[in-house]
Amino acid sequence: MTALHVLSAGAAKGLVQGMQEPFSAARGVSVEGAFGAVGAMREKLLAREPCDLIILTAAIIDALAAQGLVHADSVAALGRVHTGIAVPAGEAHPAIADADGLRRALEVARGIYLPDPERATAGIHFANVLRALGIFDRVRERLRPFPNGAAAMRAMADAGEPGLIGCTQVTEINYTVGVELVGLLPREFELATTYSLAVCAAAAEPALAREFAGLLIGPASLALRVKGGFVVD
Repeated sequence: MTALHVLSAGAAKGLVQGMQEPFSAARGVSVEGAFGAVGAMREKLLAREPCDLIILTAAIIDALAAQGLVHADSVAALGRVHTGIAVPAGEAHPAIADADGLRRALEVARGIYLPDPERATAGIHFANVLRALGIFDRVRERLRPFPNGAAAMRAMADAGEPGLIGCTQVTEINYTVGVELVGLLPREFELATTYSLAVCAAAAEPALAREFAGLLIGPASLALRVKGGFVVD
């Protein structure tokens, strides 16, 4: 069976997985997705791992297009994704609307789940938020980082512990069963990231990649994107 290879930021994992089954059934192909921090996915592309379609932040996709690593005419936006705070399903929602509330919630948390603080968009940002709040060193031992936000949320849902909290992009929260979105980061720490996709210059299946890209950005996926937390203009 023909395989379509997708490298994707974790923020779009739920979207890709939600649309791959109908696409696979209709076209008689398998969709092989790899998901992770944007830096890690970019590294996979540069290492020449199989890739027909790539989904990363708009800034990185534009840079890849400028380098000729993706087809510039295939670049298209999926939408913007905000960064939020989550707790395991059923847990009380802490007050995190302002900096003081967020600081208190994090200081009392038994475990703080986050994406890779060095290579993931939300993880890097959240580590800086902790520093801005003046609590990074105090909570460092309770930080539980994972390669991407989806993995962090899955681990928090499965942990079965009280007093846990997490931060990642809203899509990774909404697409994960067992966790609940508390709210967005306070306004002074707000982060909204635009994600784009593009067909790789070295794609083995460029026509299929363009077709799947059209499905991901088109009306058939709109409800899934909005439900997951993508803000679509």
